[in-house]
Amino acid sequence: MDKNKIRFGLKGKFIVGLAIIVTLVTAAAISIGAYTYWNSITEQYNTTAYQTAKAAAGYFTEEEMRQYSDLVTRFNHGEASQDEIDKITQSDRYKEIWDLINKLRISMDANDIYVNVFDMDILKNFDEGKYEAKEWNPVYYIMDSYYDEKLQFQMGQSGAIKKEYREDTLKAMESGKHMDRIIVTNGDFGYNLTASYPVVYNGETVAAVAIEIPMSTLETDIRKFINRVLIVSGLAMLILLIIGIIYIIRYLVRPIEIVVSEAEKFVDKNTEISEKLSKIKTRDEIQVLSRSILQMEIDINEYIENIKNVTAEKERIGAELNVATQIQADMMPSIFPAFPGRPEFDIYASMKPAKEVGGDFYDFFLIDDDHLAMVMADVSGKGVPAALFMVIAKTLIKNRALMGEYSPSKILSAVNDQLCEGNKSELFVTVWLAILEISTGKGKAANAGHEHPVIKRRDGEYQLVEYRHSPAVATMEGIKFREHDFELAPGDSLFVYTDGVPEATNKDNALFGTDRMLKALNENQGLSNEKLLESIKKAVDDFVGKAPQFDDLTMLGFTYYGKEGNK
Repeated sequence: MDKNKIRFGLKGKFIVGLAIIVTLVTAAAISIGAYTYWNSITEQYNTTAYQTAKAAAGYFTEEEMRQYSDLVTRFNHGEASQDEIDKITQSDRYKEIWDLINKLRISMDANDIYVNVFDMDILKNFDEGKYEAKEWNPVYYIMDSYYDEKLQFQMGQSGAIKKEYREDTLKAMESGKHMDRIIVTNGDFGYNLTASYPVVYNGETVAAVAIEIPMSTLETDIRKFINRVLIVSGLAMLILLIIGIIYIIRYLVRPIEIVVSEAEKFVDKNTEISEKLSKIKTRDEIQVLSRSILQMEIDINEYIENIKNVTAEKERIGAELNVATQIQADMMPSIFPAFPGRPEFDIYASMKPAKEVGGDFYDFFLIDDDHLAMVMADVSGKGVPAALFMVIAKTLIKNRALMGEYSPSKILSAVNDQLCEGNKSELFVTVWLAILEISTGKGKAANAGHEHPVIKRRDGEYQLVEYRHSPAVATMEGIKFREHDFELAPGDSLFVYTDGVPEATNKDNALFGTDRMLKALNENQGLSNEKLLESIKKAVDDFVGKAPQFDDLTMLGFTYYGKEGNK
């Protein structure tokens, strides 16, 4: 290494870095500690305030609270006189309650405990420009025990409320539950916490009792906490710096320089093994590092040779998977139109595997001139094992149907028993199998644990056809599969799919779902089956976005035209 290039060595970097780390840790500790302490004490203040407000509300009987609330409301609407107010405030009972609340305020060292009523109409419209604060205030006071008697609100007087608390206050009054957000203001006593407790009778909020508590103790404690942490952290930083300097000079710098020098030699000359690394005897991590670098140099030389072999093997496996992908694609009908000489119907299908090869498959074929078989299936699992099981299942289903069997139930029962033999991997396959009599549009279908098919009548919309499923194929021997009849009229369409469509997942782990699928189908009515499937795939891709494909995406569209064909 060219020493002239070094502008700021390890010693200086370590000292500066250590100072920065200690400073950051100290700042973080102060911030987190102060924040946690503030929240904890604030929560205690808040709980105490609500309990005190609740206790103050208990000094009133329901009848008294309703009477006072009604009176101050009527007074502020010009429906009650000052004489009525004076009669209440001069009564022994009113003075008794005020005295109790004032004593409670003094015992809690609070600034104020007051009882008020909110004019809900004004409160709701306060920000809409309908009311001016200087003329219309939504708060009507029933009782006030403010520490300064000259500034106490008298019964019937109105007051304003800060706009930032209007929504919380409105919600509290309408729900009868106290506000979730505490109100902290900076007043004569420094920071103050205000809690408002709704007074509810039989589900009706009649008034509110509020208390304002000074938080001066909390401010003092926070300042003391910060000062203590600053002093302790300053001493800790100084001690760490001294220890760090001594440690660097004696045990780190020189051995590391040797390691760096020898490593550069190896980089420059590629395969030359360093000798000085074996001579470092510090008996600590530096010695371990030097031995590790020495061993790494040996391993790198071996790795370079091995990576050549691994790369060649990976290329071979990749080529074989590409061939397997093509073989699987070739096993399913892929030439469209599939039956150019049959105008009675139109069919189109597609599959996009999640991996190189997948477990989904579709198939359609003529059993004879008047019977069309359609298959949509999904093997459990993914990748090569699912693909192999898919090949077997597809072959067995097709072979059994081509033997002249027109019952989907019997076909699946036979295939099920064959697949269960030697199925040690316990794979299974969900299958929707339908056999349609082309001349009449009548058909039979069996659903072995697969997704519900979708049907569209000529002048209708796409809708799910929901019915009870049979178990999946290859789950156990001897299963009898349910079978049901259906009939298609000219112009009717079918859409079948695997769970890769409704269970397509975006980056927020939301599913595409059958509702979005049906919406996409109905928004693209009138398209050919090929264009329809392309539009569904585009809708799924737009929904999924950049999230990885979770499952194989397989779909089949079928339209029945009948004897007259597509005219």
